[in-house]
Amino acid sequence: MAKRDFALRGLYLITPDTADSAALLAGVRRALAGRPALVQYRSKHADAALRREQAAGVAALCREAGVPFIVNDSLELALALEADGVHLGRDDGDLRAARAALGPGRILGVTCYNEWERAEEGAAAGADYMAFGAVFASSTKPAAVHAPLDLLTRARRELELPVAAIGGITLDNAPQAIAAGADLLAVIADVFDYPDPGARAAAYRAAFGLPG
Repeated sequence: MAKRDFALRGLYLITPDTADSAALLAGVRRALAGRPALVQYRSKHADAALRREQAAGVAALCREAGVPFIVNDSLELALALEADGVHLGRDDGDLRAARAALGPGRILGVTCYNEWERAEEGAAAGADYMAFGAVFASSTKPAAVHAPLDLLTRARRELELPVAAIGGITLDNAPQAIAAGADLLAVIADVFDYPDPGARAAAYRAAFGLPG
């Protein structure tokens, strides 16, 4: 599979963890109107059947909108749904094996927390972007380690790969992360909890200076 030309810059929209599939898909559909750079399906609590059902629904909406679709944590599910990529944390499998299974045409994202060695490992394994966080206090992961913003700057400079900032990001603090070197801003609540998710997603595009 040939390498696809994904534009890894802008809002990295992550789905909220909910058993209400109808509400989830309605929220994703509305947010897609704001043209995020990526959408990641993330669920820590759903069983396997519900995860597959929800992920398939999100994938269909993303394909309709022309937005790349990523699965969190599960290479198996990403491959089964022919997703555009997978995002893996420390306990989600071997990165080199994931790169080989995905082939060059799909996205491999790696959570690095605040660990420089993890970022180097990901780069060596062929990751397409590195994610650091939490860069700000996170309501989704209140116990998450803190990743200083200068880690984003170092990663951009030394690894020469796109960098994603995760954790506590809002439209108010987004400029700080972008100035530090973030190519992608991973956001859940500040988009999905907003009255108009599409308008909020579009505001993140504007924060990056991307065309509307």
